[in-house]
Amino acid sequence: MFKKLTIVAAMMASTTAIAAETPIYGSVESKCSIFTDVQGVYAQPTPDELTTVVSDGGVMPKIRFDVAQADYYIAKVSYPTEFTTSPSLTDSVVWEGEVEVAEVSDPLMSAYDTDKITYNNVTEFDLTVAGTVWFKVTSVANYGYGKAFPAGNYQANVVAECIAQ
Repeated sequence: MFKKLTIVAAMMASTTAIAAETPIYGSVESKCSIFTDVQGVYAQPTPDELTTVVSDGGVMPKIRFDVAQADYYIAKVSYPTEFTTSPSLTDSVVWEGEVEVAEVSDPLMSAYDTDKITYNNVTEFDLTVAGTVWFKVTSVANYGYGKAFPAGNYQANVVAECIAQ
């Protein structure tokens, strides 16, 4: 009996567990793409104002979102609140703006404007329909109180993001 137990114990001791870790790799591509279709241009209707409003001579930037899969993404578009390039400014700049739907590839996207969420300088749109939607951005910068903007080149950026939800 003792001999049998010794043999069983020896067999169990010689059995070792072998394990391997095998990685699994993957690459995810977004089903939402963003493109600039029209670059904005500031007009200066008065010495203390820069604006992209068309009636004042400006050009509104137009951002295109191509969405291949509905209900998975949020478009987040922010109008500028600072210049990325400008001459030295000695007074404050007051920013205003708006983001609106400009064009849609599907009539159901027309609800995006009524369902949008706006806070600070940010507007969010729940991209509930697959297709293409274009957003136009109004940007207005007013300088100081009755002060003219200094001569020079000015640039501000619209920020557009497609956020997976």
